Order: sequence, then C-alpha cells, then structure tokens
Amino acid sequence: MNEWYKSSYSENAAQCVELRHLPSRVQMRDTQNREDALLSFSAAEWTALVAVESGPGHTP
Repeated sequence: MNEWYKSSYSENAAQCVELRHLPSRVQMRDTQNREDALLSFSAAEWTALVAVESGPGHTP
C-alpha cells in the first residue's frame, strides 16, 4: 500500500491525519497541511506508538 488513507474513525472529523504504509516505514501527515509536515516511523516505532495509544484508558 503506497497511497495515503484516513481512518474510518475520522471520516467526518475536521482535525485528523492521513497514513501511508511503505515497505519499511509508516508515514503520517496532517490533512489540513499536507505539504508542510510529515512524520515517518520505522516499523518498530509505529508498533510501539500504536501499543501505547491502544493501551488501558485509551478512548478512540
């Protein structure tokens, strides 16, 4: 998958991010400022971030 996509949880949200999966990285960008900033995570970094955000007390 090389295309940008937005979570189905944020379809109608004004403030959200888009993701794209590359062979060795996951990239994230702001939907309102697509050209300004880009975060890029290794597979290990992305897995750790998702684990923390999905942990106890997390509300999607």
